[in-house]
Amino acid sequence: MTTDSRSGAGRRSIATLIAGALAAGGLAAAGVATLEPGAASASSHREAPLISGQPQYDNTDLYAFVSPDKPDTTTVIANFIPFEEPAGGPNFYQFGDDAQYDIHIDNNGDAQDDLLLRYTFRTQTKNKKSFLYNTGVVSNLTDPDLNITQTYNIDLIKLKGQRAVSRTRLAEDIPVAPSDVGKASMPDYGKLRDQAIYKLPNGGQTFAGQADDPFFADLRVFDLLYGGNLSEVGRDTLAGYNVNSIALQLPTDMLTESKKQPIIGVWSTVARKNARGYYEQVSRLGNPLVNEVVNPLKDKDKFNASSPRYDAQFLKNVTNPELPKLIESIYKIKAPSEPRNDLVDVFLKGVKGLNQPPYVRPAEELRLNTSIKPAASPKRLGVLDGDNAGFPNGRRLTDDVIDEALQVMEGELVGSKNDLGDAVDKNDKGFGKYFPYLANPTSGSRGATAKGVSSGSDVKSQLGDALQPASAAGMDNTTLIAASAGGGAAGIALIGAGLMWWRRMRSRAY
Repeated sequence: MTTDSRSGAGRRSIATLIAGALAAGGLAAAGVATLEPGAASASSHREAPLISGQPQYDNTDLYAFVSPDKPDTTTVIANFIPFEEPAGGPNFYQFGDDAQYDIHIDNNGDAQDDLLLRYTFRTQTKNKKSFLYNTGVVSNLTDPDLNITQTYNIDLIKLKGQRAVSRTRLAEDIPVAPSDVGKASMPDYGKLRDQAIYKLPNGGQTFAGQADDPFFADLRVFDLLYGGNLSEVGRDTLAGYNVNSIALQLPTDMLTESKKQPIIGVWSTVARKNARGYYEQVSRLGNPLVNEVVNPLKDKDKFNASSPRYDAQFLKNVTNPELPKLIESIYKIKAPSEPRNDLVDVFLKGVKGLNQPPYVRPAEELRLNTSIKPAASPKRLGVLDGDNAGFPNGRRLTDDVIDEALQVMEGELVGSKNDLGDAVDKNDKGFGKYFPYLANPTSGSRGATAKGVSSGSDVKSQLGDALQPASAAGMDNTTLIAASAGGGAAGIALIGAGLMWWRRMRSRAY
């Protein structure tokens, strides 16, 4: 395996790494040629049996990084509600009124939260006699035509030994950015998004609302690692899907224990009110992919209901992981020797000399050294490519955590150098330079403009796999979608031809 092409176009994905082995085994070269990777986005959600049936309370991803445009602040982003279909009305996507959405900060490494930022939401409906989310064109967040709205409060709770010692209301009745219903309903969604960014009195900022899902990956890995022969690698699984996001930016010195101890551990949870009226934790997330592919089924729901201070019960899942054995059984790449103490540093303690706090108690937290300045040119492989401002030192929106986690799982830190990856290297939408950094959500109208159709490139980027037809006159999905959304006159002509065909068929029916 080579190690000199991490940042270049020559970096080898799983497909290119094993193509020779597949060909030697008798697979046709033409079959391998179809695995050309492309830019894509996706998300890794629905990680445990119980929470998969409660998407409103499902943590999907957590990010923590030193703010690139305000390096004296730290930004935490927590996403919820997986697989939001943009046109999924008339009941669009809302945070739960019966839940506590919490961001936890451990600033001394003892596996207990010292600070807790709690978001609680309240839904208002103006006209309950209407079935509509909005009853007219929405021009601002206070528009009477925005029929269903949400607001939220933020409480800062300081703890000592798991007991609250103080509680401060940081913000109250802040409006949530609505779901992007479509161009006819919300012709200037960017304006609504900007109105939902609220400046806190302590110099921080907050945002809650819908956003493009920023996590990118090819989730068909669950089909026994891309079909068992790499026939499914490198395609966009969830392009065009959205999430509900909470973004919070605070002065770093408000989060850290001291300048001498700048490392924080971050995780997010959701607690839902149960039938007896008590809040019960149902979801938890720190590092990406831990509950997804490290914990076995018997521990997934238990992990979602637990706290980092009890993570010793999950230690064997980290030191003896299943994934490398699965890769070895399918692709004959030898799994590193166990116990995997190298994974304990990445997932439970932090990397020594980088983001491991002194006297650390092993626990599953996303650890960030806030004293490391943001990179001028972030590298998607973060620490593995010499960029210490990236994952696993916190997590930025652009960090390719799938490739990083896969390479570490396959022994990158214990001498088994490799360039494994899923051939998906960036998000389908660019991120912003300023808070909240997230890309705007895909519109319910899927890229339509006032004139009917946007440019081909916009349509292609916003349609995604979700809108690809199953088949049409012998054309496969890829061919058909490329023809209909390929850009320019050809794409528009095909759409026009399709409309004419539909009208003829409709007239015959009557």
